[in-house]
Amino acid sequence: MVTELFSSGHTACAGCGQALGARLVVETTGPNVIIANATGCLEVFTSRYPESAWGVPWIHSLFQNAAAVASGVEAALRIKGKLDKVRVISQGGDGATADIGMASLSGMFDRGHDILYVCYDNEAYMNTGVQRSGLTPFDSRTTTSPSGKKSFGNPRPKKNIPEIANAHNVPYVATASIAFPKDLQKKVKKALSIRGPKYIQIFVPCPLGWRHDPGLTYEIAKLVVETGLYPILEYQDGKLISVKTIEAAKPVDEYLKLQGRYAHLFTERGKGEIAKIQAIADSNIKKYGLLKGGKEVREKMVAEKFTEEKIFTTAELSKC
Repeated sequence: MVTELFSSGHTACAGCGQALGARLVVETTGPNVIIANATGCLEVFTSRYPESAWGVPWIHSLFQNAAAVASGVEAALRIKGKLDKVRVISQGGDGATADIGMASLSGMFDRGHDILYVCYDNEAYMNTGVQRSGLTPFDSRTTTSPSGKKSFGNPRPKKNIPEIANAHNVPYVATASIAFPKDLQKKVKKALSIRGPKYIQIFVPCPLGWRHDPGLTYEIAKLVVETGLYPILEYQDGKLISVKTIEAAKPVDEYLKLQGRYAHLFTERGKGEIAKIQAIADSNIKKYGLLKGGKEVREKMVAEKFTEEKIFTTAELSKC
């Protein structure tokens, strides 16, 4: 008899943020769910034949088509009249989401499938050897964006997938971090209560790929929020409805220095690069009003954005 929906005994690395994220998600969904999982770390360490950590129906798709597979599952359940009893989740890492599976995800959004897509964002292709992805942060060192005499690592900023999801007019989009499990689970629960396509992106540290102490996973997942580098946001029908505020922004070097992937920046030559990363955090703090007392900034941003264009709700679209 299944007693846990995500059991221990899998082969994740010590301190794996993705394992914790997946556990929090499936504990929230309950047993009446079908999951389509892209190729990646989560698939590999939870389903090594002949064992499985999953206590719910779970499908391993290809790297690029988890959202398409979930779309087929959702369509079948809808035709059978079972969507009220069984929810559908598609999930993958940042590479499967932001790069290889982007077209599949866009199609899922565009067709309006009643699916929650979860992106476990560990900021690189970890399963295949720490290669750069579209969600690898600026100046981070990976095997395909190495640091050296002429490079500080990844030269590009992260793709903003939540905004790309919003551009598809989906009813619910959110970001979360495993450092704040109640917030994460609250968002999963809310997403499942809303009909139509939903997207949640979860920050999940990777000790192996980021070269950090496995015991610091929680602290790193908390610091990235407290510096402003990873805003915790919630959108409904395209409107920003909540922001996780911070008391006082911590300098980004407190976050960066805990990870070997940024070690090359802590030199005389790298000081200017740390300043650039600090500017990214400062920009997020200003843009989203992340500091406590920043409500006026957020309200102004929402007002300016939504007087420019009409954002249709799911209910309004269904009448078209």
